[in-house]
Amino acid sequence: MTSITPDNTPVSEVAGGVDTHQDTHTAAVIDPVGRVLGTEQFPATPAGYAALLAWMCIFGQPIRVGVEGTGAYGAGLTRLLQAERIAVIEIDRPYRKARRFQGKSDPIDAIAAAKAALAGDRTGTPKQRDGRIEALRTLRIARRSAVDQRADTQRQIKTLIVTAPDTLRLRGLTSTKLIATCAALTPDRDHAAGPLTATQIALRSLALRHQQLTAEIADLDELLHTLVTAINPG
Repeated sequence: MTSITPDNTPVSEVAGGVDTHQDTHTAAVIDPVGRVLGTEQFPATPAGYAALLAWMCIFGQPIRVGVEGTGAYGAGLTRLLQAERIAVIEIDRPYRKARRFQGKSDPIDAIAAAKAALAGDRTGTPKQRDGRIEALRTLRIARRSAVDQRADTQRQIKTLIVTAPDTLRLRGLTSTKLIATCAALTPDRDHAAGPLTATQIALRSLALRHQQLTAEIADLDELLHTLVTAINPG
């Protein structure tokens, strides 16, 4: 990637911008009147974040840094900058749409983020991602995943029931009774090549998975209830 050669003329205060991606971050530094002092790419790792900040400091004291994706790929860098008491400005991803016809370029995105941060344009304060609020968000992600997987599993069970032999006597059961009945099946694994036994094995496997996911959801609900109560006792 082409980078802009640093202008080593001393500047007391500078603003920065960072275009974040999963593997790399591209940074830009501008002076108080918006002149670009340099751009550079760094690995999206703890060592890369430290190197990025050290590079910015070559130009002067960063007073504001605009970061795209402070709640995603930019989360690690945001924590470092905030720990160094540098104001982090969240740059909206839609900001880049306004100039997409200029051509896709990480340095351009980084420069645009720096200028937006300096001007206070299309920016916001990064959401708090530490402590109990972050724990709540993380647990909710796990719960949502378990709920989605359980719903998929139940749909798969009902799909199998449609074509299952009538001898299984599974039609017309409530969802709760259906899951319990399928989980209690005892198919003869020696006859797994037969359609009836194969269906029983599949139904039992799916039902046990459904029960496991239900237990996970209940456990997460208990943790979430405790955490929500601690955050908002009222």
